[in-house]
Amino acid sequence: MSYLQQPNRKSKWRKGLLLCSVLCISSLFYQCKNDEMSAEASLKKMEVEKGFEVKLAASEPLVSAPVAMTFDDRGRMWVVEMNGFMPDTLGTGEDAPSGKIVILEDTDHDGVADNRKIFLDSLQLPRAICLIENGALVAEPPYLWYYEIKGDKAGKKTLVDSTYADDGNVEHQPNGLLRAMDNWIYNAKSSTRYRKVGDQWKKESTHFRGQWGVSQDNSGRLYYNHNSANILGDYFTPGLGSQNPNQKEIAGYNVAVVPDNRVYPAHATPGVNRGYMEGILDSNQRLVNFTAACGPLIYRGNLFGEAYVQNGFVAEPSANLIKRNILKQEDGYIVSGEQAYQGKEFLSSVDERFRPVNLNDGPDGALYVLDMYRGIIQHKTYLTPYLKNEIKERNLTLPLVCGRIYRIVPEGANPVMKTMPQDPQQLVAALADPNGWIRDKAQQMLIDRKNKDVVPALQKALGSSNKLQAVHALWTLEGLHELTTEEVLAAVKSDSWAIRMQGLSVIPSVINKQNSGAYIAALNEKALIGDKRAAPYIGFLVQFIQPLNPKAASDLTQALIKLYANDKYVAGAIVSNLKDKEAAFHTELLKKYPDTNLAINTQLAKVALNKANELLNKDPKVIEARYPKGVLIYKSTCQTCHGPDGNGIKSLAPPLNKSEWVNGNKDKLIPIVLFGLTGPVPVNGHLYTKPEIMADMPGIGATEEFHDKDIAELLNYIRNSWQNKAYKVTESEVTAIRNLYKGRDKAFTVEELSRIN
Repeated sequence: MSYLQQPNRKSKWRKGLLLCSVLCISSLFYQCKNDEMSAEASLKKMEVEKGFEVKLAASEPLVSAPVAMTFDDRGRMWVVEMNGFMPDTLGTGEDAPSGKIVILEDTDHDGVADNRKIFLDSLQLPRAICLIENGALVAEPPYLWYYEIKGDKAGKKTLVDSTYADDGNVEHQPNGLLRAMDNWIYNAKSSTRYRKVGDQWKKESTHFRGQWGVSQDNSGRLYYNHNSANILGDYFTPGLGSQNPNQKEIAGYNVAVVPDNRVYPAHATPGVNRGYMEGILDSNQRLVNFTAACGPLIYRGNLFGEAYVQNGFVAEPSANLIKRNILKQEDGYIVSGEQAYQGKEFLSSVDERFRPVNLNDGPDGALYVLDMYRGIIQHKTYLTPYLKNEIKERNLTLPLVCGRIYRIVPEGANPVMKTMPQDPQQLVAALADPNGWIRDKAQQMLIDRKNKDVVPALQKALGSSNKLQAVHALWTLEGLHELTTEEVLAAVKSDSWAIRMQGLSVIPSVINKQNSGAYIAALNEKALIGDKRAAPYIGFLVQFIQPLNPKAASDLTQALIKLYANDKYVAGAIVSNLKDKEAAFHTELLKKYPDTNLAINTQLAKVALNKANELLNKDPKVIEARYPKGVLIYKSTCQTCHGPDGNGIKSLAPPLNKSEWVNGNKDKLIPIVLFGLTGPVPVNGHLYTKPEIMADMPGIGATEEFHDKDIAELLNYIRNSWQNKAYKVTESEVTAIRNLYKGRDKAFTVEELSRIN
């Protein structure tokens, strides 16, 4: 059912839309009276790294509140406008269907868009777009839709996923829709990937990743982050190793690639949500560490020069800056990184309404910046009284009708927007282009057109001296379902690790009963299984061999353990294939390898314990029926960090399940939920701190959408779910704690809470 077909929601959004319209008219007037807010004026307030310049690519009234975009083969920008986001501190009108997908075009080729077409409107908080075949995937919570494109207008509409963004609020719902090298579409704040096969859509579970924005490197590995993290990423191909839900953490996925989270704003930034807390701002009132990191981009263009290729850029809208990080690869798959410089940023602005929320590579090689350009970027659920006051003092509610897209280029450069060739042979040649965007688009166009006549040219490209072309040719053949066993085996045995890695990664797509023997023989060859770089991949591939040849899968597993029993990456790969068999497997393994400190033994013990604990959990349906409002609040505000099972999520939040804070003194728990918790926190004998968790949990006591009765039910749901069992929390107890700390505008610390009896 579409949004407009739900009558119980109509009156709510109509009232909101009316007020939102009034605010937008006021905003337009306010903007016109304040020339210092123009795009040209904002540009003058930016400082970019020496040797670069920032140019305007689009601005209001052509675009407003841009949050995501993609380019088509003609170099046009397809932009997602989230106009409904936080029109005021109450979020009035947020449910109004005011979002749009627009097509921006530069018809006179001067680098600035001058034509706007509305592809789709009347959307509620849209957040992502992906072009594929003759249509567009559009994320409009809770749905994921596929629209056919008919003359730049939306045609037939197909529901791809009714629960794409079913849980969480606008800050914590899936987004991204990155069409990756392996021909799957990935998301941030999600563990789901999608793929179009004919007229059908495949949906699979993979690793949970990030919060807002997702990118890939030249090897097809994914990178992401959350609001307090610089860059997180995966060492291995995204489709591997996620099939064992008992293994909550697996080495090589969700890694803090750049652990340094320091930022260097160009001006005082008191308008951040927890600016009142010690350590959030420095002595000059400038943000110390990331608090709204988003839109990570692995730059794959060819315009900036060799030193910038595969650098990681991250937007920080709260501090009005963009950070540059330098990444390097070690030991074949390990990626580490560091900030490009200390004390300054790649781009910073003194305009506090400059809100970069997403970064994109462009067909011209430039780096594109989506600037939402507004004062409020914190959602109402977590908006503290402190920040509400900051917004009021500096009138940050307005304007609401602005939005800019910038492109960053080398100083003096004016690169021409490239259009993709239509000839299939030219597209194969484009797979060698130094610009990663061009290579990706060429691969996608060849697959979308399903033109099998191009297969011979792709097969020839597999042997190209240009390794990037060879890699893209491999995955293009995979996307066309024309990749042969011989071609995959040649890649697996290549002298180049870059090619060998892709050969191993593509095996799950092509292995079957008939060809499995050839793949098993290749994986068992001494040269391959003895290669430390290949070993984790072989471990992941056991999953796909198991249903075809159980004995070969077992033999391969034992061979890996013999060689790599103390390698945590191989251990994680092996355990990923042992769902619900961990304890039995561990018992047998200890007879042969009794050293409990070996990586394989410690991982098996940890995962077996996870499974044992899960079996002790209460029936979730019974608890949900008892506390329906508590369930809704948990899913919208808590689950995205603490997990549906209450066991926490790596790099985000500690467990609630069996936590002494949840099961213990109500007078300590209620303040945490109302006002938040900051700093390291001990849970079940383990001290959780950054970067293992964000170490800053926002309170929800300041939002007007939850009453004390609602918060009491949320607490009762948490205190009686999973393996928790604690006394009831009443509405009056929540009210009493709220009154006790009336006027408090900062989060608690563990030290403060420890003084409460």
